[in-house]
Amino acid sequence: MPNAAIPPAAVNDAAVRDVVNRRAPRHAILRAQILLDRARFSPGEIDATYGRNMRHAITAFQHAREIPPTGEVDDATWTALDADAAPALVPYVITAHDVAGPFTPVPTSMMEKAKLEALNYGSLQEELGERFHVSPELLAELNWERSMANPGDEIMVPNVAASPPIEAREVVVSAGDRSVTVIAADGSVYARYPATTGSSHDPLPLGTWQINGVTRGPKFHYNPRLFWDANGTDRAATIAPGPNNPVGVVWIDLSKAHYGIHGTPEPSMIGHTQSHGCIRLTNWSAGELSHMVKPGTPAILRE
Repeated sequence: MPNAAIPPAAVNDAAVRDVVNRRAPRHAILRAQILLDRARFSPGEIDATYGRNMRHAITAFQHAREIPPTGEVDDATWTALDADAAPALVPYVITAHDVAGPFTPVPTSMMEKAKLEALNYGSLQEELGERFHVSPELLAELNWERSMANPGDEIMVPNVAASPPIEAREVVVSAGDRSVTVIAADGSVYARYPATTGSSHDPLPLGTWQINGVTRGPKFHYNPRLFWDANGTDRAATIAPGPNNPVGVVWIDLSKAHYGIHGTPEPSMIGHTQSHGCIRLTNWSAGELSHMVKPGTPAILRE
């Protein structure tokens, strides 16, 4: 086993009680990330690293469960997380459909992207990583002794299956917290996702708006005049749908013109970079959220 590899058995050990912070062993961080994800307090892309997204997810979970908020997984927080007794890692058998792709190299230029018929995954590892909310690098590490290329190959993956989503009373977007929070009918926090929410060039449009509707598999209508950092030679173009489309796999349209909540082709960057004013989530978080909202759902955008 490579020196840094995480043993799956350690991740599935319900007796783990290490305080999860920057100094915690990686198997404990990974276990906590998976359980937070399943509780819908997403740490973002699961990567066995304790960073800003994870700290904020822990704090939000603690507030929701009436545990003193520390941003660290302490004994009380482990007890609350372990109420979900399903294993953190589970086996998955790769199918012929998985390996069939198609997989497409994705160029960086918008003009080159516009030439493609679809913005597909670049590799099987990227596809599986997104399905199981995990970085492709960590997925490879967890399966370092296993083949991950052929139908019938069995690998270990994060068990991110969750209960069916509820209907949101409202959605709250916080620029300061870099998050999207789903409020249930009783006023409780049902879900929280890390988000990228605008920039100094394109600030978040604060106020109370509404969800207009949801488009799955959206095209992206690129207008370089709306992008302060566009290449000066770019022209208006339509980018085909796909998980590597600039707005990912779903667009949740807001009543504020040109603004929406959407996915991303770069899940590792969520919560760490800036956007052009819209609210960017991982593809899987945007997909979950899209099943909780409907036309007319309030969307409150605040500092």
